[in-house]
Amino acid sequence: MMRRTLENRNAQTKQLQTAVSNVEKHFGELCQIFAAYVRKTARLRDKADLLVNEINAYAATETPHLKLGLMNFADEFAKLQDYRQAEVERLEAKVVEPLKTYGTIVKMKQDDLKATFTARNREAKQLTQLERTRQRNPPDRHVIAETELQRAAMDASRTSRHLEETINNFERQKMKDIKTIFSEFITIEMLFHSKALEVYTAAYQNIQNIDEDEDLEVFRNSLYAPDYSSRLDIVRANSKSPLQRSLSAKCVSGTGQVSTCRLRKDQQADDDEDEELDVTEEENFLK
Repeated sequence: MMRRTLENRNAQTKQLQTAVSNVEKHFGELCQIFAAYVRKTARLRDKADLLVNEINAYAATETPHLKLGLMNFADEFAKLQDYRQAEVERLEAKVVEPLKTYGTIVKMKQDDLKATFTARNREAKQLTQLERTRQRNPPDRHVIAETELQRAAMDASRTSRHLEETINNFERQKMKDIKTIFSEFITIEMLFHSKALEVYTAAYQNIQNIDEDEDLEVFRNSLYAPDYSSRLDIVRANSKSPLQRSLSAKCVSGTGQVSTCRLRKDQQADDDEDEELDVTEEENFLK
C-alpha cells in the first residue's frame, strides 16, 4: 500500500514537472519571437525616417503644388513614425518584459520540484530499507526502520502538498498572465493601426490635392522664360516706388539744366575771344 502511494505521488510530481517544462519551453519561444517582432518594428520605423528625409529632399526640387503635396505627405508619414515609436515602447513594456519574468518564475518552480523529488527519494529509500529489515526480522531494527519510514513519508507528504499548492497557483497565474499579455498586444496593435488609418487618410488626401495642370503650366513657362537681364530690369522697374520714380525724373531734369548752362557759358567765352581777335587785327591794320 505504501509502495502504491509512493508511486502515485511520483506520477503526480512528474506531471507537474512536465507542466513547468512546457511553460519554460514555449514561454521562452514566445519571448524571443515577440522580441524579434519589436526589433523588426523598430527597424521599420528607422527606414521610414529615411524615406521621410528623401521625400523632403526630392520635394524641394519640384514645382509648387507637387512640392507642397509631397512635403505634407512627408509630415504625415513622420507623424506615423511617432506612433510607431510608441508602439515599440509599449510592446517592450507590456509584452516582452512580462514574458521575460517567467524565466525566473520557472526556475523557482523547478527548485520546488527538486525539493519534492529529494523528499520522495528519501521516502522510497526508507521504504526499501524497511522491507529488507522485515525480511531479516530483527525486532529492534524493524521498529527503528518503521519510525524512519514514517518520518520520511510525512516529510514527502508535506512537500507534495506544498508543491501541489505552488503549481496550482503557478497555473492560475500563468493563465491570467497569458490573457493579460495577449490582450495588451492586441490593444497596442489596434491603437497603432487606428492612428495609422487616420494618418494615411490625411496623407492620401494631400497627394490627391496636387494640381497637375497648374504645375504643368509652371513647368512650360520655365521652358520659355525671357533672358535673365531683361527680367531683372522689369523686376527692378516694377519694384520702384512712386517717390523713387519722381526723384529719378527730377535728377534727369536737373542734369539737363546744368548742361544747358554750361553750354551757354562756353558760347559766351567763345564770343569774347572772337571780339578780342577783331580788335587786335584792326590795330595791326591801322599801323
